[in-house]
Amino acid sequence: MIITKRISVILLFVWIAHSAYSQTYQQLCDSLEYATSMLKKFPENTDLRLKKASWNLLLEQWAYAQKEYDHILLADSMNIAALYYRAYTNEKMHRYKFARKDYENMLKNVPGNFNGLLGLALLNQKDMHYTDAMNNINLLIQQYPDSAVAYAARAGIEKERGMYELAEYDFTEAIKRDSKNADYRIARADVRILMGKKKLAHQDLDYVVGLGVPRPSLNDLYARCKE
Repeated sequence: MIITKRISVILLFVWIAHSAYSQTYQQLCDSLEYATSMLKKFPENTDLRLKKASWNLLLEQWAYAQKEYDHILLADSMNIAALYYRAYTNEKMHRYKFARKDYENMLKNVPGNFNGLLGLALLNQKDMHYTDAMNNINLLIQQYPDSAVAYAARAGIEKERGMYELAEYDFTEAIKRDSKNADYRIARADVRILMGKKKLAHQDLDYVVGLGVPRPSLNDLYARCKE
């Protein structure tokens, strides 16, 4: 049962991410209008309600999305997709206490879920619960040691807290696992500049230019390497 729920959540994540990049604003509006009309005919169809809420999310209609997730969770308090996306929605509306509760309830039902742990860690960081954020992200890395995203997320937390040496190490670990990710190298370059390692930072920037990142978009970082 839990395995099935995990797969369903992963598929929904992929579907929403794909939709965000593949549809125009008008297409999203049309999809939302169609889903809304269908819900009037089938108001208890959970999958349809989740899809309608996803269109609300993509259009940044946070309150409307939350209303749909509330409806779903009223009937099924442990619907994993609804818990995750309501947590995300609450976070967008700066309702951190409610977002945290949703992430925690989600993780009770699917312990160790990658998206749940990552979401909770970043929420705690945003809400300045730094110890909890670090505990969450350390657990994430412990359970997913091959994840570049996990190391990059921890590096971002460490950078924000001024722990530059640790951040450099974790960005390096992320790069080892995803060597062609330009964002990780740009972030490491920024940290290295803050540490005074400007030659190494310059090398990172040159590397991402080689990957196809336009050099003008990195002018500020290049300038800081010369200061």
